[in-house]
Amino acid sequence: MQMNENVRLVLTAAVVAAVSVGMTSVPAADATSRPNIVVFLADDLGYGELGCYGNPQAVTPNLDRFAGEGLRLTDCHSASSVCSPSRTAILTGRTPWRTGVFTWIPEGSPIHLRASEKTLPALLRAAGYDTCHVGKWHLNGKFNSPEQPQPNDHGYDHWLGTQNNAAPSHDHPTNFVRNGEPVGRADDYSAPFIVTEAATWLRERKDPQRPFFLAVWTHEPHYPIASAPRYEEQHAALSDPVERTYRANITQFDDAFGRLMKTLDDLGVRDTTLVFFTSDNGPEGDGAKGPGRGLTGGLRGRKRAMEEGGHRVPGIVRWPGHVKPGTTSDVPVIGTDIFPTALAAAGVPLPDDRTIDGANLMPLFAGGAVERRSPLYWRWGGKVAYREGDWKIVTSDPPKGAELFNLAVDRAEAHDLAAKEPERVSGMLERLAAFTAEVEAEAPDWWRKEPGDGLRKERRRREPAAP
Repeated sequence: MQMNENVRLVLTAAVVAAVSVGMTSVPAADATSRPNIVVFLADDLGYGELGCYGNPQAVTPNLDRFAGEGLRLTDCHSASSVCSPSRTAILTGRTPWRTGVFTWIPEGSPIHLRASEKTLPALLRAAGYDTCHVGKWHLNGKFNSPEQPQPNDHGYDHWLGTQNNAAPSHDHPTNFVRNGEPVGRADDYSAPFIVTEAATWLRERKDPQRPFFLAVWTHEPHYPIASAPRYEEQHAALSDPVERTYRANITQFDDAFGRLMKTLDDLGVRDTTLVFFTSDNGPEGDGAKGPGRGLTGGLRGRKRAMEEGGHRVPGIVRWPGHVKPGTTSDVPVIGTDIFPTALAAAGVPLPDDRTIDGANLMPLFAGGAVERRSPLYWRWGGKVAYREGDWKIVTSDPPKGAELFNLAVDRAEAHDLAAKEPERVSGMLERLAAFTAEVEAEAPDWWRKEPGDGLRKERRRREPAAP
């Protein structure tokens, strides 16, 4: 089903106007020039956490340097304000509600990323890539069980993961599983532990001439947080011990990220590797309400919210020879875009038997326009956000009125313009309803017992207790 033509034109025109990167044309990938691909995903990392995103107190030298080596996205978003949906969007290129992963997945839940979805690692493996996942998984409720698909069922040759959070904390967690076998107590903190696994896998591949796809999904800085003393020492000036541990936790995964980038250098594959860095949603807590000390960079809301602080996140791309170093872009980008972009870079066709909501960002890397077939759309916890160009509405689910914001001049969403723009609100609500109907028509409903029972009932029952 194709989206409303007016919406498509609005989206395309807005993207063309927003491009701020200058590069020469990038040739299409062929069988001899397929890049390696890395997707490095932080957990609950806010828009304002890193030095390269304006935090002068951050100790994030590796990511700051990485931003100088690639393209920093200033209007980058996760596909959800909670974790499991945003993760499924990265692997499928589809708005999470289409896949049925509409909320975070509790342990034991029937919710899972179905085997019928065509995932990025599976498509790349079929095209000759070696594939590996390390870190948080959180795409099924029955982890390491034959009752639901596991990472290997979605295309990974090698995997090391946890169902959800590192437990009991990031300090030598005990709940990792490697290729179906429990690991026991990890020999390091979570982020360095999974990066060591990734580096070992990279070095020990049987055929180093084959391209690889590597997903590194850290638990940091999701709590329960624990940081090694050497990182705590780098934040000794902070008198609040909770704040100190939180900041150290970000430095801990920044150091792990740097180790992984050094591994690429040591293996001589830096110039042939496309690396995406981003976060699964906005930051947890505000200090007064919980142990999280996440920073949104002045954005309204945080994790679970439909406002920008819930889903606008850091996003950095490095691909030597294809992405100009030290550049920025204010083109809107979302997690679903990683799927079609990675496939385009690898020369692998998109699946033609299902809706792909993500946009191919390859033209953006070359200084061109990005064509988006689906609007930017977030939905969780009884609220929805919907965006066309610079205009965004936030409403209830189902809609009852709406707030309207012009993000071009009000990124903090401080000024509701709904009363001044009633026709715009009415039109956007109409198109939101049409898009929601399209998405729900495709979504699975595993809990249906009688008409009217299912997704909505399950959503109300589970969502308020999000971790």
